[in-house]
Amino acid sequence: MMIFSTILAFIVALGLLIVFHEFGHYQMARWCGVKVLRFSIGFGRPLLRKRWGKDQTEWVIAAFPLGGYVRMLDEREGPVAPQELARSFNRKPVGHRFAIVAAGPIANFLLAILLYWFLFILGVSALKPVVGPVEPATPAAFAGFEKGETITGIGAEPVATWQDARWLLLSQAVDRSPSVAVETVDASGQTSLRHLDLSGINADDLDGDFLKKIGLSSYQPPLPPVISQVVPDSAGSRAGLQAGDEILAVNGKKILLWEELVQKIRTSPGVPLTLEILRQDTHVSLVVTPDIVTEGGEKTGKIGIGPHIDHTELEKLMTEVSYSAGSAMVRAINKTWETSLFTLRMLGKMVTGQVSWKNVSGPITIADYAGKSAQMGIASYLGFLALISISLGVLNLLPIPILDGGHLMYYVIEIIKGSPLSVKATEIGQQVGMVLLFALMATAIYNDVLRLIPS
Repeated sequence: MMIFSTILAFIVALGLLIVFHEFGHYQMARWCGVKVLRFSIGFGRPLLRKRWGKDQTEWVIAAFPLGGYVRMLDEREGPVAPQELARSFNRKPVGHRFAIVAAGPIANFLLAILLYWFLFILGVSALKPVVGPVEPATPAAFAGFEKGETITGIGAEPVATWQDARWLLLSQAVDRSPSVAVETVDASGQTSLRHLDLSGINADDLDGDFLKKIGLSSYQPPLPPVISQVVPDSAGSRAGLQAGDEILAVNGKKILLWEELVQKIRTSPGVPLTLEILRQDTHVSLVVTPDIVTEGGEKTGKIGIGPHIDHTELEKLMTEVSYSAGSAMVRAINKTWETSLFTLRMLGKMVTGQVSWKNVSGPITIADYAGKSAQMGIASYLGFLALISISLGVLNLLPIPILDGGHLMYYVIEIIKGSPLSVKATEIGQQVGMVLLFALMATAIYNDVLRLIPS
């Protein structure tokens, strides 16, 4: 069922992004008086097709869904009737051709703005930036961060959620800022200014859990060692553990918090543990042997139990962030702009070797994120769609022949020199673009495969 929902979420995301991108080309072509012959979602053999509209444009869903295209009337692709020459793409002024090609990526940015605008109006429930346990010998520890204080600002920017904090710190790290000023406030209302040293953060540290590399984590309310659920056919189930059991001790050592129980289980893979349990006012002793699980190349123990969570305590750590329609639009535009610039900076640093190419994701990882975000709720899924739409817009604007950005580069050259590039130069550019694009796709798929293989 989970695989089906992941595939469905991926198909919906991919279809929406492609339709918006290609519709940008289509609509701008019509505004510029160019006849559109085909609007295709996907490549290859058409699965569904229908002619519709004044120009009898052919609307197609094709077999290979990773992309799409809009085919316009063009003398370079076939004969054009004399009465329709004025509607041919190649006969249009360079400004019109530039606008038609640029409209695809622009549509992706507009989609992201609309999604963010809707989210900011709807209101986003997010985790407050309350600091949890600070890892020793990390930049956060050296800066003096303390458990329980709340981050209120980073640099000159206010911070309302952990997502804000992570985004601002990651942006500073990508820009190779040596340090950043972080404003915090403790439970008593006392404000402190922490100077977080980022000079030791390297390219590999930007992968995975970036905040953990800095030494920061979100605050979690203390959990009692009470079991709320037991996974069927797990080590805990086989040992006879039940929902409602309170763990009093492990191998004679008293247990006060859930984290202590988890730590003991994780460090005892395959080792029998004697649990002292309080079950409905009765003391019970059970022996459980944690299953051996490999995580991150290391063997760890698991018994398949979940904690009892006090949701009222969790709700205190959540905040609802929403804005008026006007304010939401301003924030949506700023968010799209900042994310676009950040994506460009990341790409630039990948090219110069300052950031690892392991950050490039392919269709498998994107599908996985689509499924996970959809399971987290509509807000998470729409946020994911906005982020991918921005990435698609930025990618298509890169000056690589075969992409929209490559065509725009040709038109800029045409404007400067006063005439189009030669056919030979264009063909060479297309070949180079194909090689670069396939290399990028191969890297993305290679990274996807590596993520599937346990390290």
